[in-house]
Amino acid sequence: MQTTSHLMMIRPASFQFNEETAVSNDYQQKNNALTATEIINKAKEEFDEFVDILQDNDIDITVIEDTIAPPKPDAVFPNNWISMHADGTIYLFPMKTENRRIEKRMDIIEILKKKFTVKEIVDLSHYEQQNLALEGTGSMIFDHDNKLVYACLSPRTDIEVLNDFTKRIGYSPIVFHSYKKNNQAQYHTNVVMCVGETFVLICLDSITDKKERKLVEDSIKKTKKQIIEISRDQLEKHFAGNMLQVRNKRGHLFLVMSERALKSLKDEQIEEIQNHCDILTAPIYTIEGIGGGSARCMMAEIFLPKS
Repeated sequence: MQTTSHLMMIRPASFQFNEETAVSNDYQQKNNALTATEIINKAKEEFDEFVDILQDNDIDITVIEDTIAPPKPDAVFPNNWISMHADGTIYLFPMKTENRRIEKRMDIIEILKKKFTVKEIVDLSHYEQQNLALEGTGSMIFDHDNKLVYACLSPRTDIEVLNDFTKRIGYSPIVFHSYKKNNQAQYHTNVVMCVGETFVLICLDSITDKKERKLVEDSIKKTKKQIIEISRDQLEKHFAGNMLQVRNKRGHLFLVMSERALKSLKDEQIEEIQNHCDILTAPIYTIEGIGGGSARCMMAEIFLPKS
């Protein structure tokens, strides 16, 4: 299935501006008006409210506490280092920066095993020795129904690792480049687009190469999913591409996004989305502003079979 009602989220313990990741992610912004303690407290409050909103709508959340030591400023974004598949396989991914590689915790997998069936763990972390990265469902957007993986190349999404992974799972890669207005490569594909069961929300204008844009458009059209376009301003200023479609325990579909992203959408875009599913939002302004990631980044989908 394209969507799941089971998500894993990591409650932050040391959330802060990450100097290492800021090299390739200029969405991150320092906040000198807040102390380090105020920043982590605000991040925890936003996280807890987000979890409450999801659980109130009957979405199953496995909440795992981050460990204080060693400090992991981006642990709240677990979808980058792990993916959990319907055949019982867990993949662990190579991360670009040193202080994100330590987010990979085997004790988390042991917690998951209590609720879900894990048949195999495939660890691609050895690519870190070559300084190659493929940051999970940040780097890749899955169309499970059609066995496709959309990926925009960047310092965090390497073509060699991508080809290795897609070959392992039997999916076809749709590869392109996506740029910000300042010509910097979009650091992750999941800020550019999201794939739902019957639609794809995407900023096609960020794909500046005409052949690559046609490749992506044609691929989506072949799947018969509706294209819902967002602008570069909506992408770059409001994280409007960083969304995830989920289903609750009763099978009801939602598109989860930040409050900031929703406020940027035009009425006609909201109407198009609501033709496919309802919208759920959470105010996560501190996490977005300092962390440089939004709602989708905070949710790791669990497709593993239940124990």
